[in-house]
Amino acid sequence: MDADPYHFGERRAQALAGADEFPSGAAIRDFMPDQHRIFFTRMPYLVAATVDRDGAPVATLLVGGEGFVASPDARTLAIAAVADDPSGRHFVAGAPIGLLGIELATRRRNRANGQVVFAGETGLIVKVLQSFGNCPQYIHPREVVQDATEAPVFETFEGLDAAARDQIAAADTFFVATASGPRVPSGGVDVSHRGGPAGFVRIEGGTLVIPDYRGNRYFNTLGNLLIEPRGALLFVDFEAGRMLQLQGRAEIAWAEHELPDAERTWRFTAERGWRGPAGLRAAAG
Repeated sequence: MDADPYHFGERRAQALAGADEFPSGAAIRDFMPDQHRIFFTRMPYLVAATVDRDGAPVATLLVGGEGFVASPDARTLAIAAVADDPSGRHFVAGAPIGLLGIELATRRRNRANGQVVFAGETGLIVKVLQSFGNCPQYIHPREVVQDATEAPVFETFEGLDAAARDQIAAADTFFVATASGPRVPSGGVDVSHRGGPAGFVRIEGGTLVIPDYRGNRYFNTLGNLLIEPRGALLFVDFEAGRMLQLQGRAEIAWAEHELPDAERTWRFTAERGWRGPAGLRAAAG
């Protein structure tokens, strides 16, 4: 990409994190290299994010089995799946979209952010505007398989209920969706992985206290949150085949190091959520 791929929120986050020098944007492309295209077409599921009618991020899983994603060219992904959950209705033509392909067994992950150019009953076509990879840190290796045994019935709730607290307290993985909002002319949506030891997300009342570990230094998530504090968290219980999505607001404590190995902390206050079948489950054995 000729232009700086980082928006002002990401550059501000990099500075607040104490970066001696800003990271290069050379690895962030406006097209998918062939290895990323092949990677996406091998994925049986994707983590996906967009925004709702109020501009707040939402997140879900798109599950279709290996081969449900095609890449007819280096700037296009065709996805033969839709989400039946409350977030799925927001993946419409013209909407921004963030996609994460994460192969848990091998700890590989690649991201593709762009725009939905077609949405229908059979799936989505996405124009890719940014493509980049991430390191394998904090990814817990596990084999997962497609699971369609549970009817797609979803429950909504306000705040954090007891079932949500229990799932979060046991989690070693979640995904976070953020948006740069209208203040960034070319802004869009991003979805990223977060991992740690089981229980690494602490619950204080209606707020989640989340350690921010050292990563690739791009600060896509925290950079977006500096501009648009609303976000969405997606927790997947792979053993039970269930997922939980929370919408709320985040606040970053740049100088807080009280959590083990964390470079900083951020707090997420849950406002509403939904839960239901993930369409994925940990493989037997």
